[in-house]
Amino acid sequence: MSNNYVMTDVLPVAPLKIAALKSSRPLAEKINDHIVQFRKNDTEELIRRKKDLNYRGYNVDSYLLQCDCPRFGTGEAKGEIHESVRGCDLYAMVDIMNYSITYKVSGFTNHMSPDDHYQDLKRIIGATVATAHRVNVILPFLYEGRQHKRTKRESLDCAMALEELVRMGVANIITFDAHDPRVQNAIPLHGFDNFMPTYQFIQTLFRHDRTLKIDKEHLMVISPDEGAMSRAVYLANNLSVDMGMFYKRRDYSRVINGRNPIVAHEFLGSSVEGKTVLIIDDMIASGESMLDTARALKERKAKKIIICCTFGLFTSGLDKFDEFYHKGYIDYVITTNLNYRPQELLDRPWYMEADMSKYLATIINCLNHDVSISTALNPTKKIQKLVRQYQNNDGYEYFQTII
Repeated sequence: MSNNYVMTDVLPVAPLKIAALKSSRPLAEKINDHIVQFRKNDTEELIRRKKDLNYRGYNVDSYLLQCDCPRFGTGEAKGEIHESVRGCDLYAMVDIMNYSITYKVSGFTNHMSPDDHYQDLKRIIGATVATAHRVNVILPFLYEGRQHKRTKRESLDCAMALEELVRMGVANIITFDAHDPRVQNAIPLHGFDNFMPTYQFIQTLFRHDRTLKIDKEHLMVISPDEGAMSRAVYLANNLSVDMGMFYKRRDYSRVINGRNPIVAHEFLGSSVEGKTVLIIDDMIASGESMLDTARALKERKAKKIIICCTFGLFTSGLDKFDEFYHKGYIDYVITTNLNYRPQELLDRPWYMEADMSKYLATIINCLNHDVSISTALNPTKKIQKLVRQYQNNDGYEYFQTII
């Protein structure tokens, strides 16, 4: 039992319910298991302290709400709630990147797109917001987050979606590693929390690789482009190592697959020769840019290439990553379990997963009690403690039990 989750003097704002759509159900079940254990620990600890936790629904077997979005034969859908949510603190959760879910339209099979998942989220909100005490939305991958600014005559989809959610009555929006967190400027008077998985990356890395040397002579953090600079700076500062970056030269006279093609990757930074290199970014989409970066670093005689990305989308498949792994351009890839990953990815020898379920459970539990989440937003102390433990080689068991 850990006392980190014992809420001694604070009651929840309302009974907790997690409305997880089918796309995010596996992750939500793991989150639910953690919260159940947290609150079981709370109850045991408060009994030991001879304090009474007189709150109905605090310690239950499951916080998952029975809900669904069935579809008619035309492809139209509706949100259904199969139990009361009156007075509940509701957390609606959806993985907009789960392309594995299908539905029928006039006999044809369609795979659900991000737009389809977003519409289902709104259906669940519409079915609950009138009676729930508070509705919060968990969008691990921020819907339309890559369309965060206007460079020509184009729509600002992410800003419009955020405004739409708060107009529907959503109190808080929780996301991870937003492509550009400044999109929250669209809703400046409402809750928007953007969490980073840096701690979980380091934890996963240290747990699986006990040969790393954390110093400037042996380790370096690389940003694959200017957009990932802040992530790389934060990680490099916590590890006390140097940082480098690439910038992309693009051909702005052409558009291929909705973007200007990359002509070359130019490197800025000190030598990577003989060093282990951590490439950090928010997502792997097609993976083309990330693999080009890895190859460029190997050509500069980097010893080991480790890729850390919050979202592993792999929209162009896994074959190119297999090829680069066998050629020695990459050693392994770490992504979170915040989005759908097919089984063939999980089976790859170069793939490692950073489990975010306990972190998300902690966030939900804190918000439900209306207590500070500053430690979760800025885990610097935890990261530095983890680095010290790793450098002191304080035992494998430590890395199996830390959050």
